[in-house]
Amino acid sequence: MSDGAAKIVIVGAGHAGGTAAALLRQYGHTGPIAMVGDEPIPPYQRPPLSKAWLKGEADADSLALKPLEFYAENDIDFRPGVSAVSLNRGDKTVALSDGATLSYDFLILATGARAIALPIEGKDLDGILFLRTAAHAEALKAAVGPGKKLAVVGGGYIGLEVAASGRALGADVVVLEREERILARVACKALSDFFTGYHQKNGVAFELGCSVTAFEGKDGHVAGVKLADGRTIACDAVVVGVGAAPNDEIAKDAGLECARGVVVDLDARSVTDPSIFAIGDVAHRPMPIYDRMFRMESVPNALEQAKQAASAITGRPRPPGECPWQWSDQYDLKLQIAGYAFDVDEIIVRGDPSAAKFAVFHLKGDQVQSVEAINSPPEFMMGKTLILNRKPVNKAKLADPTVSMKDVAA
Repeated sequence: MSDGAAKIVIVGAGHAGGTAAALLRQYGHTGPIAMVGDEPIPPYQRPPLSKAWLKGEADADSLALKPLEFYAENDIDFRPGVSAVSLNRGDKTVALSDGATLSYDFLILATGARAIALPIEGKDLDGILFLRTAAHAEALKAAVGPGKKLAVVGGGYIGLEVAASGRALGADVVVLEREERILARVACKALSDFFTGYHQKNGVAFELGCSVTAFEGKDGHVAGVKLADGRTIACDAVVVGVGAAPNDEIAKDAGLECARGVVVDLDARSVTDPSIFAIGDVAHRPMPIYDRMFRMESVPNALEQAKQAASAITGRPRPPGECPWQWSDQYDLKLQIAGYAFDVDEIIVRGDPSAAKFAVFHLKGDQVQSVEAINSPPEFMMGKTLILNRKPVNKAKLADPTVSMKDVAA
């Protein structure tokens, strides 16, 4: 618990770090707060980067969580363009990339995750892009447009959102996926098939079950993607979207327990050091609903853990547990996902995929583990409730779209 005057350092100025700083003041903390972030702009919303930003419908100001002056007005020492290089738990200090050192009573690690690069020939060519930051989005926006050919390596949600935005900007788009179907690691076959067909209707081409072996260039700029079968896919730009790795290096170096992310408890507190918290994409956290630990990459998770850490530091009661969820916007489709499909033994499709309005429920016995809802808000909302409450469900009612989700949940 904070004594009110405790010094707090937040490393990372993304959605999690920015929210934690604001909540600490909202919850009454009066002591010093310093927040360092390696980007030159204040914390901002990241999901629109693959949609609104690429289409020119959003910029750094419109996506900012708070206006820049908020931090000064609330006595938050915000240091942009600076990263943490080491952590000394004995002295309770953080060394920064600009040579400064910050001391803390409580430290919040909100360092996020970074895009995984492909360790192949040509990986350093110009025009090979990622999409994790505003700078990435700006570079991609400049690279796509009418007459341009965009190759997307990775058929996950980020890759598909980029593909949809690329088509909206007039580019030719091909998605290259190592698995035999898109979304293979995160969604069921019914959803994969639906999105494949929807993207194809919108002009996206797919190469499935293919392995990328090299990037080929011309005058230092990428010009093609070489596949294991010997073919080369010509392109003007490449977006690599094959997953992300947590930025937990300084935590590991300082001796904090990590498991592809900093291991924390239900207060988002490090299990190794009670004065350190980890939130957002860098945290490996408990999931009581599923009786397991997991690292989540989503805005709702970042917000939930920011509340947990700020509450623990300021002595507030622990916030109620939430059902994990996330979303993806592609074309006129709104995909909302609640829960995770752990230990599933049955899948029920409710609604009509051909009408682009349906939901896929993943069940373990008679309990809903996860729901993937396309343009189906009631299924998503009631699905969240069923997942969180661990309430048995009547499968016949769930499968019948003429039965309201309210009646299903009752």
